[in-house]
Amino acid sequence: MYMTSTLDIAKEVAKHLIARGWTLALAESCTGGLVCAALTDLPGSSDWFERGYITYSNQAKTECLGVPTETIESFGAVSEQVAKAMSEGAQKNAGVNVAVSITGIAGPAGGSIEKPVGTVCFGWTITKENLVAITICKTMQFSGDRQAVREQARDYALSELIELLK
Repeated sequence: MYMTSTLDIAKEVAKHLIARGWTLALAESCTGGLVCAALTDLPGSSDWFERGYITYSNQAKTECLGVPTETIESFGAVSEQVAKAMSEGAQKNAGVNVAVSITGIAGPAGGSIEKPVGTVCFGWTITKENLVAITICKTMQFSGDRQAVREQARDYALSELIELLK
């Protein structure tokens, strides 16, 4: 399904969560709360949106979400391993059915040959009816300036969540 705006995407996420009676938490780094803001722009979002963690620093990732320091040191803050730990930590701490995490390099600096500016890692943790949590991680490469990377990451995180909830 093609969505034309962030608001459309957010409404679709809400529809799927409401239909299941599920709640959601976010763990954001490079997007700095853009996903939380998009979701809480919707009236009634308190029925399904539990909380958001903006864990910009490595220390915050460890303290707020339980991301092991060793994971950050071994793989880097921008890695699927850290995105997985962030998502699982947010889900556990918030006691929600669904958690989404985002960690990336929005630029203009901070990139490397291995992880250029625009590299963003995502995690989606969903607890199904059988109480088994599954986590799916992906890495994407976005282009444009800092704001463009952050906005693309926001919309991608939510669009992929819709696909996972279908």
